[in-house]
Amino acid sequence: MKKLIPVTIVTGFLGSGKTTLLRGLIERRQTRRLAILINEFGEISIDSTLVRDGAVGDDEVRFHDFADGLIAYGEDERFVPTMLAIAARRANVDHVLIETSGLALPSAVMEQLQGAALADDFILDATIAVVDTPLLLSDQFEHAAGANPVAAMFERQLESADVVVLNKVDELDDEQLLLAETRVRQRAPNVRFLELARRAQLDVRLALGLRLHQPTRTEHEHAYTLLPAMPGPQTGVLASQSRLNGHAHSGLGAHSHGLATHKHFHEQDPGWQSFVLRSDAPQSSATLAAALREAALAEPILRSKGFAQTGEERGALLVQGVRARIDIKADAARPAGKRSELVFIGYHVSRSKVAALLTELTGSSWR
Repeated sequence: MKKLIPVTIVTGFLGSGKTTLLRGLIERRQTRRLAILINEFGEISIDSTLVRDGAVGDDEVRFHDFADGLIAYGEDERFVPTMLAIAARRANVDHVLIETSGLALPSAVMEQLQGAALADDFILDATIAVVDTPLLLSDQFEHAAGANPVAAMFERQLESADVVVLNKVDELDDEQLLLAETRVRQRAPNVRFLELARRAQLDVRLALGLRLHQPTRTEHEHAYTLLPAMPGPQTGVLASQSRLNGHAHSGLGAHSHGLATHKHFHEQDPGWQSFVLRSDAPQSSATLAAALREAALAEPILRSKGFAQTGEERGALLVQGVRARIDIKADAARPAGKRSELVFIGYHVSRSKVAALLTELTGSSWR
């Protein structure tokens, strides 16, 4: 019987730090030969560019980009052929990493992995959910009187996770960390492990090679059965697993809703929007940051990211925004260009209003 290729899925809501975590895992991968699938919600690829920058000249890391924001969903005709192509070169692949977009449910990938087309070649190693901990503590994922599509998406992603990474915890105290853990477990009591990450830096041993699932074959279907504990070279079953509280179900039953369900989840709520704004004028870091904050306060922008040009030869500016938290810094790896491009993702956000605000506040044309 041929050896199954392990697959780790990295999920998390917009701006949680998935791309930074993925880049760190690639840099600390040791001798692993990786296949990376990157899924983005937007017409230009920012995350893929940033991850690739961390593997320049590395022939043992191969990338596959999925521009559609819903990888492995019913209408994604590339996922299975891409995975089969990876399986065909299995002698040169030790592990597959899949980063889903911030608006995708990882359970779609999980279901495809146990389907007839892929189950003989791949095995789910673990599903990791990255959480923006300060955002979680700011009540942005709480359900108010009305429906909260952001909270609903966040919860669905957590429900699929084996491991939750509480990210951006640098300035949080023990009481805040305990509250964050409580909020995660209230939403997803079957999560097996919680890890802390500062600036999305995670020990590779806590992310790859966990072997939390094993294949269980039946005559008609493939399923996954969770292992009782984190395996290790000389590790037995943990004496107390009450805090780990492993999944009570066998296989992916709780996550197997059918691919049509994943598609339906999004089609029923068309308010999720993504668009790109561009400017040919040089930008000031401080002025652009202030303008983006004002835009996020005026419009329901959940995520902004991209590269801005200063008109100088020292390189581009990397722009990362989560709601009104904006971070702009020089990106030495990105050569200076003539055009700034920013991706905006939001819920019922107005492209024209955001463009008008940026144009007014930066004194330059954005369109």
